[in-house]
Order: sequence, then C-alpha cells, then structure tokens
Amino acid sequence: MTKRLLILFAVSVLTALAADITGNWKATAEGPNGAMERTFTFKQEGTKLTGETVSSMLGKSTITDGKVEGDAVSFTINADFGGQQITVKYTGKINGNEIKFQSEAAGNTFDWVAKKQ
Repeated sequence: MTKRLLILFAVSVLTALAADITGNWKATAEGPNGAMERTFTFKQEGTKLTGETVSSMLGKSTITDGKVEGDAVSFTINADFGGQQITVKYTGKINGNEIKFQSEAAGNTFDWVAKKQ
C-alpha cells in the first residue's frame, strides 16, 4: 500500500512540474536554402499534447503522439511534401518561453528554436 502511495505521489509531482506550453509559438531553423519558419498552436492537458502546425513548405499539419514530461516535449506530424507523405518527429526541451527542438524526417534533422507568441 505504501509503495502505491509513493508511486501515485511521484506521478502527481511530475505532472505538476510539467511545463504548460499551451498557446502559439513561432519557430525558426536554418535549412539548406536559408531560414525556415514554422508556427505551432499547442494545447496541453496534463502530459498530453495536441494541436497543429503550419509552414510554407509543408502547409498545415496536425500534431499527434504529443506529450510533455517535465521539460521534455515530443510529438509527430504527418505532412505532404511535393505529393509524398512524410512523418516528421520532433523532440525538444522547454526553457520558459523558449523550446529548442530537433526534427527528424527521412534521415534529415533540423534544429529549431521556438518562442512563445
């Protein structure tokens, strides 16, 4: 019984310490043809993260498999790139009103810095 209470307490503390990134964010990364921009609209409920993202290159995409645990964030988007469906995986670290992401798709990685708007 005591072990269960400790586990429940630990989960409660971790949930309480998780950053809340709900809102609009603007991110930039350096790409092969110069600077890239992407906006994110996040909705967080506990550790679950949903929302959408928009960029001029990939258009509008829905955020799936999103989670926030402490200062770590991860999610996936599925996008159309020139008629081809691609999956982009994002992982990042939250630091106040800034998130440093790394995205990975088809063997390519990009480092993003997002600022809360």
